[in-house]
Amino acid sequence: MSLEKAARAVRENAYVPYSKFKVGAALLAPSGTVYAGCNVENVAYPEGTCAEAGAIAAMVAAGETEFLEAYVVADCEHPLPPCGGCRQKLAEFGKSHAKVTLATTDGATLETTVGELLPGAFGAGHMDRV
Repeated sequence: MSLEKAARAVRENAYVPYSKFKVGAALLAPSGTVYAGCNVENVAYPEGTCAEAGAIAAMVAAGETEFLEAYVVADCEHPLPPCGGCRQKLAEFGKSHAKVTLATTDGATLETTVGELLPGAFGAGHMDRV
């Protein structure tokens, strides 16, 4: 299944009773496996999870720790940028040059990279003295 199809399909499963704002994400791992995730809300708003975090969790749960490409889709006027936390999560598991496609349900897309989404990312190298 393509990243776009996986992200669009999982988006339909989003649990969003409060915002009604469904987001789907899919990641392509080096193995060729596609991992998908959707946003999951909680009545205690900060306790929900983003679609990107869900896809990363599925990937890690399957034993993989890197993605080559990501696709994120939401029903909005312009392609949806990931929140700050998800940018850091993407930087943890994707190299700076990893492609990230941001899309709308209407078909508009914006192609970028993990590095462009989070320039100057905090990384493992910053912890060399620990």
